[in-house]
Amino acid sequence: MSSFLLGALALGFWAGALFFLRFFVRTRDRFFACFGVAFGIMSANQIMLVIFGEDSEYHSWLYVVRLAAFVVILYAIFDKNRR
Repeated sequence: MSSFLLGALALGFWAGALFFLRFFVRTRDRFFACFGVAFGIMSANQIMLVIFGEDSEYHSWLYVVRLAAFVVILYAIFDKNRR
């Protein structure tokens, strides 16, 4: 059941990435591109958790991938408000 839910989350993140990338194509705003990339990273993170196992203490490096996604989101917010 856990793998199914992680897969559903991955699909949701992937759909969110496509949603934001569609707006990037329309507006050419880096904000939407960064959010699309961040959601793509989070989708990849969920897939890696399914592949490697989410409850193994040896795979804590996978959470660094999620941290990278949040850093991209913070960069997008700062970049948008800087101008």
